[in-house]
Amino acid sequence: MSVRNTGGVPDRIVVVGGGVAGIAAVEELRTLGHSGKITLIDSGERPYDRPPLSKAFLLGEADLERIQLVPEHWFDDKDVELRARRSAVRLRPAEGLVELDDGSHAPADAVLLATGGVARALPVPGGDLPGVHVLRTIEDALSLREALVPGARAVVIGGGLIGAEVASSAVALGCEVTLVEPVDPPLVPAVGTEIATLLHRQHTQAGVRVVTDTVARIEDSPGHLTVVTGAGKACAADVVVVGIGMTVPEDLARSAGLDTADGVIVDAFHRTSHPAVFAAGDNARVRQPDGTLCRREHWQAAQQGGRAAAAGMLGQPLPTPDPDWFWSDRHGVHVEGVGDLRSAGRHVLRGVRGKLPLTVFNLADDGRLLGAAAVDDTRAIAAARRLISAGAAPDPELLADTSVNPRAWLRR
Repeated sequence: MSVRNTGGVPDRIVVVGGGVAGIAAVEELRTLGHSGKITLIDSGERPYDRPPLSKAFLLGEADLERIQLVPEHWFDDKDVELRARRSAVRLRPAEGLVELDDGSHAPADAVLLATGGVARALPVPGGDLPGVHVLRTIEDALSLREALVPGARAVVIGGGLIGAEVASSAVALGCEVTLVEPVDPPLVPAVGTEIATLLHRQHTQAGVRVVTDTVARIEDSPGHLTVVTGAGKACAADVVVVGIGMTVPEDLARSAGLDTADGVIVDAFHRTSHPAVFAAGDNARVRQPDGTLCRREHWQAAQQGGRAAAAGMLGQPLPTPDPDWFWSDRHGVHVEGVGDLRSAGRHVLRGVRGKLPLTVFNLADDGRLLGAAAVDDTRAIAAARRLISAGAAPDPELLADTSVNPRAWLRR
């Protein structure tokens, strides 16, 4: 691939994947003044947002129109050629081409791979039986929505964000739900022990049967499936949902000679080992200054990665990064996390342990706020995001005082 304009900026840019990273990259390219041709290749009919799939969409409260990432006129407004229902099957950097599954080609001076990941299959006997579902795409959600009928026995394997959300939706749909998860409680690295414990307890309170164990196999029993745990417990199921994370297909990147390691390896600008190929979203792993590789698997990280790739393509400075931030909804509560809850630090609670609302803050030894997680306390997280970005060291007593408006933290 070679640059086709005299300013050293790629004229023809192809974005492979219409998820959050791909759409954010196109937005940023146009915002930064790129006026060349942009082609967006997406395997679906229209780019859509994935977080609602396990919640509003699964519950039937939202249709495809409501979860589209951008309105239909956006493509004309941004002067973007959308090649829908198409997939890239080969990158040909030496020829400046992206080959599609229908045999056509898209000319490219630079390419962004924003292809995301695929749901991880359950690696046990019976993990691929009919009736075993995953949830990653709208097709997955439609299939699962048909199966989660009132009275159905649903076994959800995995208690992370997706598994917990599906369990919550299945209960709301009138299913008898069993959640199988080996860790008690899950999500501690993301939200801290205090919040993780509260959230995991909510499953039982909502009527979910929680089994703390691994899965040994799934059996095709007469009229139903049977999930057998490592300890030998048998859980009858009309539908099984596997939510144990994702994997990243690497064939497209490898065939182009790109460096990969459980994803496409990129630098801070999301540039791969080929100077004209970039990657962003769940399929990218950013090499850190210390040489380690990091993947950030959440919505906001994909958005930031797309923006960084756009800046890299155009030779612009990196956009100012925001601290990691994610959210989840289950059993009628709203969960948010921001920054770093993994690092050892001083935990300060806002609220009463085990009761709602509850927020936990993680403070470094020097007092700086590293991270925060909350259940039903969006104002606290909004303020915490700003404090973390500023490298601030807030007063722990103010953080813990529920009578203090979080906005007051920003004035001190």
